Amino acid sequence: MSGEGMIAEPRQIHGDAGMLRLKQLMHRGTEFLGAEWAILGGAMSWISERHLVSAISNAGGFGVIACGAMGPELLDTEIAETKKRTTKTFGVNLITMHPQLSELIDVCANHRVTHVVLAGGLPPGGAIDRIKGNGAKLIAFTPALALAMKLMRSGADALVIEGMEAGGHIGPVSTSVLAQEILPHVSHDIPVFVAGGIGRGEAIAAYLEMGAVGVQLGTRFVCATECIAHANFKKAFIRASARDAIPSVQIDPRLPVIPVRALKNREMEAFAAKQREVAQRLDEGGIEMAEAQLQIEHYWAGALRRAVIDGDVESGSMMAGQSVGMVKREEPVADILAELVDEAATALGSRG
Repeated sequence: MSGEGMIAEPRQIHGDAGMLRLKQLMHRGTEFLGAEWAILGGAMSWISERHLVSAISNAGGFGVIACGAMGPELLDTEIAETKKRTTKTFGVNLITMHPQLSELIDVCANHRVTHVVLAGGLPPGGAIDRIKGNGAKLIAFTPALALAMKLMRSGADALVIEGMEAGGHIGPVSTSVLAQEILPHVSHDIPVFVAGGIGRGEAIAAYLEMGAVGVQLGTRFVCATECIAHANFKKAFIRASARDAIPSVQIDPRLPVIPVRALKNREMEAFAAKQREVAQRLDEGGIEMAEAQLQIEHYWAGALRRAVIDGDVESGSMMAGQSVGMVKREEPVADILAELVDEAATALGSRG
C-alpha cells in the first residue's frame, strides 16, 4: 500500500466518526423538526419567503417563513406557494405583538403547518393552547432563563435562545452567555436551539456539545443563490465585516424600542430621528404607547423592504448579524448547509 493510501484511510475513519457524532448530538433536533439536519433558517422579513424557505428545507435544513407584518391573506398565499416548492417540513414565524395574531394562527391551522415559531415575548393568553390544539409544535424564543422556564410551563415544545450578535431585533446578552445560563437548566427537559452570531460549523459543534439539539442561522443564508434579496443587498453583506453590523440606539428611555442590529448606513441615523418624532407625539398625547411601538415596527418593515427588495442600501435597513463577516460569496443553499455540516463533523471528529 502506498504512503498516500495509508494516510487517507485514517482520515476517512476520522471523518466518519465526526459525522456519526454530529448526527447523535442532533438526533433530538432532527426528530423534532422532521429534517435531516437540525439547522433552522432564521425568519428574516422580506427574505425568508417561499424561495429561500423551500430551498433550505429541500437541502435538508428547516426553513421558516417570516410572517412579520403580513396580514392573513398574504401569509395564506406564502404558505401555499412554499408548499408547492417543497414536500419537506417547514415552519412559520409569528410575532406575538401582531394585531391579527389570532387570524394568523388560523391560517397556519388551515394549512396544517407542522411548526409555529413565536417571537417577540410572551404570547397573549390562549395563543399557545390554540397553536398546539391545531396539532402544530410550538417553538418559542427566549432571551432569559426565567422566561424559558415560564414558556416551558406554558406548553412550549422547544425553545430558541438568541444572543445579541444576531441580526434584526436583539436582546442585551451575548449568545455564549445565554447558552451557559440556559442550556444546563432546560436542555434535558425540552429541545433547545441556539442562535445569534453563528457562521461556521465549529460553533455549531460547540453548542451541540453544551446541550443544544440544533442551531438557527439567518445571516449566512442571505447570500444564497435562491434568496430573492437584491444584488446590492447581497454585495453589501459580502463586503461587510463583523464590526459593520451595529445595534441601533434608543433615543428616549420612555419609548421602549427593541434595538435592531444592521449594517451602518444613513438609515441608522434616520431611525434616531424617527424615534424622536414618535416620542414627541407620545408626549403631546397624539398617540398611545402601543401605537407608538407599532409605528416603530412599521417603520422598520418599510425600511427593510427598501433595502432587500429595491436595493437601496443607504436609506434602507440593512439588518445583519455579526456573522456577516463570514459571508464571502453568493452560493446555493445546499452548498452552505454542506459546508456547515462538514465543518461541524470535522470539529467533532478531531475531539476523538
